[in-house]
Amino acid sequence: MTNIPRTYPHGVSCWVDTEQPDTIAAREFYGGLLGWTFTSVMPDGAPGQYFIAQLDGQDVAAIGSGVDAPFWNTYIAVTDAESAAAQVTEAGGTVTSPPEDAGPGGRAATCRDPQGAEFRLWQPYRRLGAQLVNAPGSWNFSDLRTSNRDAAEAFYSRVFGWTSLSFGPGFDGMISVPGYGDHLAATSDPEIYTRQADAPPGFADVIGNITLTTGSEQPHWQVTFSVANRDESAARATFLGGTVLGTTEHHWAALATVRDPQGAEFVLSEFRAPA
Repeated sequence: MTNIPRTYPHGVSCWVDTEQPDTIAAREFYGGLLGWTFTSVMPDGAPGQYFIAQLDGQDVAAIGSGVDAPFWNTYIAVTDAESAAAQVTEAGGTVTSPPEDAGPGGRAATCRDPQGAEFRLWQPYRRLGAQLVNAPGSWNFSDLRTSNRDAAEAFYSRVFGWTSLSFGPGFDGMISVPGYGDHLAATSDPEIYTRQADAPPGFADVIGNITLTTGSEQPHWQVTFSVANRDESAARATFLGGTVLGTTEHHWAALATVRDPQGAEFVLSEFRAPA
């Protein structure tokens, strides 16, 4: 295992968190489901709470105090929050909370794309982003669920330089950050190209997917966590007070969509290599 911290170039999704009315209940649920432990990073007397979730001693996500209708937030790394926020506005999006320091960890802003999906910008100081990903119990992907894929691709391409890749049925609309695979190979994941030797060209640059909403579903960023066993984890989520909204089988994964006890929705994903 490498000891090089995982870093995220401009335009790469880097962090997820959720703000919950009851942080104690949220920590009990996610700790019981994903094996997380928590450390408070807010000073005594602060008006809010923010707990970094860790797995095997590495940062994986966070739970904060806040909204009555919680959801999972996805952060995108930027080199300059002010500049990125200006680009969001120029591309037709909205900055709903302008850049401000989030303590010594970094600088953040909250935005909405033209279709209404909320996301956050993160200019790192001390906190570089999730340090363990893709392992069971950690963040896997954030995928954009949108009402207009062409418009979404144009917006995010203009703001972050994303390109869209297709690897065949079920793998179209993949979000690519050119050069990200090379960045990982040179830093925290030197074996990435060996591990993905059978993957199509460009796969190492992929950070997520853009898919269309269905029915009354509103545009949003959908957060997925890896688990060792989808069915066991779904049953565990139910035992802990969550609700399993549905299960699906994908080309490479068994998925379960879950709503936590306070209302935030997310996806559990068990990797299953095709025969």
